[in-house]
Amino acid sequence: MRDVIQKVVEAETEAKRLVAAAKAEAVCITADAQRQAQELAARSQQETRAEAERLITAATAEANKEKQTRLTGAAAEIETQIRLDDAEARRIAQAAVGCVCGPTKPLME
Repeated sequence: MRDVIQKVVEAETEAKRLVAAAKAEAVCITADAQRQAQELAARSQQETRAEAERLITAATAEANKEKQTRLTGAAAEIETQIRLDDAEARRIAQAAVGCVCGPTKPLME
């Protein structure tokens, strides 16, 4: 009878040891899974940030290209619409000089 009781106690002790070992392993597995999840989340954030920066750079370059195209077109449009003859150009130049230097004698008319 004593042997049976001793074997039952030994079995219970072994069972407790196995349960404690299983709990410790479960804690390690959970901690490892959490670490891996954090690393994956951080990597995903970095990749998303890099992609966003790439898209912003591309969009900015495209916007600058579009702006330059529109400015070039507007300049060409202005040049085709504005035609100054020589007399008008002289009057404008004389008026500009007058604004900057004060009234002067008219240049050759």
